[in-house]
Amino acid sequence: MRLFGLDIQRTPREKTLNSVDANRGWWPLIRESYAGAWQQNVEVKAETALSFHATFSCQTLIASDIAKLPIKLVRKDSDGIWVDFESAAFSPVLRKPNGFQNRIQFMENWVLSKLQAGNTYVLKQRDGRGVVTKLFILDPKLVTPLVSDSGDVFYELHTDKLSGVEDRLVVPAREIIHDRFNCFFHPLVGLSPIFANGLAATQGLSIQNNSTIFFQNGSLPGGILTAPGHIEDATAERLKVSWEEKFGGKNRGKVAVLGDGLKFEAMATKAVDAQLIEQLKWSAEVVCSTYHVPPYKIGIGQQPSHNNVQSLNTEYYSQCLQILIESIELCLDEGLNMPVGTGTWIDEDELLRMDSATQMDVLEKSKGKLTPNEQRKRLNAPPKPGGDTVYMQEQDHSLEWLARRDAQPIEPPTPEPAPPAPPAPEQEQSFSPKYAKALFARRKAA
Repeated sequence: MRLFGLDIQRTPREKTLNSVDANRGWWPLIRESYAGAWQQNVEVKAETALSFHATFSCQTLIASDIAKLPIKLVRKDSDGIWVDFESAAFSPVLRKPNGFQNRIQFMENWVLSKLQAGNTYVLKQRDGRGVVTKLFILDPKLVTPLVSDSGDVFYELHTDKLSGVEDRLVVPAREIIHDRFNCFFHPLVGLSPIFANGLAATQGLSIQNNSTIFFQNGSLPGGILTAPGHIEDATAERLKVSWEEKFGGKNRGKVAVLGDGLKFEAMATKAVDAQLIEQLKWSAEVVCSTYHVPPYKIGIGQQPSHNNVQSLNTEYYSQCLQILIESIELCLDEGLNMPVGTGTWIDEDELLRMDSATQMDVLEKSKGKLTPNEQRKRLNAPPKPGGDTVYMQEQDHSLEWLARRDAQPIEPPTPEPAPPAPPAPEQEQSFSPKYAKALFARRKAA
């Protein structure tokens, strides 16, 4: 059959292709939160866990932070430095991956699929030259990894109209970019963090549901009506129905007048006694720990006291985002068949951007290391003439001048001149010519 203008032959699902158990630890599977939970109708579903505020916040925070970072093409120059460049083969697909998603939407979809299902499957579309022109993120529930007896990897794709898959087919691994997360059980099957935080998320939702019911009941707990003596079942049922009609629903909070020794006693545990807030906070912190997100990032706990935005973002980047970003870069490099010495680079400067005062201080300390135009580029300012030279302070010299000076041959030192000989001692004379002339003049005058 033809897919995206290319001839792709179906690979029959025979014994030579073995299906990988993608449900092992995968999110569509319902798991017991503890032994016997299934019989008690206690289930942990991924869809339910996703509705917990901490799970939703962590996933959307990570996805949006990565999606907002620009993707650049870089290559090594003659000095081994990575510099930006444009390519007619790779730049268009990175700028606009497909017809219905822009770069940010595409990258959010990529990261969310990986965090929710543990796997991101990207189908390539090539032109007649074999160059990848479009990328489509597939629904992970519609993809099954296959392994042949020889160890070759294939992927079975089910119908996905949005991605252009019209019918079930099997494609080789070269046509799929597979980014997987936490391969605990199989190298081709990623594991979502929901595997570890599903129970905590379910607990948090149960706490919120109980609170909702409590406040819907006018903040009044359930209880029992007691009588001092024995009452018949019919009488008990009548009192129960009468109480619910008079003091339930919109009649909550009305004054009840009881006779015959009847007494109302609340049975629900108070929120303070159950440590409701502490339990809800603990559930959210457990979810944050599985995503490696600092709790304060989603409004849990106290904000760190020190006011260093760059330091906080660097910690968040190194423990949470870096592995995801590095994996995306490597998957794109291999999936687009980029030549050696070139690659994709997700620019983290947008994430690690510091406050203006700290940024100016860092640029000031970078003098002698960066050119003025390189400093201006950090501020998104255009270059200026004469700004491509690194300068030191006024009493110092430019690096070019020092390089030219150091390139001059070293001359041997000039010997110091010998010190002058000390003057000979004057010989005593009775008369010097000058003195004799003056003496003769005095005598003649006399």
